Amino acid sequence: MSKLAEYRQLEKHLAEQLQALEALKGDAALKKEIEFETKLRELLDHYSFSLKHIISVLDPEGSSRRQSLLQTAGSRKPRELKTYKNPHTGEMVQTKGGNHKTLKEWKTKHGADEVESWLAK
Repeated sequence: MSKLAEYRQLEKHLAEQLQALEALKGDAALKKEIEFETKLRELLDHYSFSLKHIISVLDPEGSSRRQSLLQTAGSRKPRELKTYKNPHTGEMVQTKGGNHKTLKEWKTKHGADEVESWLAK
């Protein structure tokens, strides 16, 4: 794209955005929200409160609820311990995941399906 075409395209986008901004400036709902925010911030300054303090006053269980949601979202059940027994050597391996060195060697040598059949029940 040439510089002139890029310039004209950007100019067109800017004109569209300015038009959208002008439409928003005349919106009554926006004016009401701006007025509310201004008055709220003045009250906060007057009484020396922060937004966090006001939220804790209005919804005292909100922060604990949010923390419990964060804790449950990040936790998962622990992996179960699996025991594999090599029928050729009698060697046993216990692991909670598939990233065990000996288990990987067995899977390379004997195949993953066969090694999975060695899982002790």
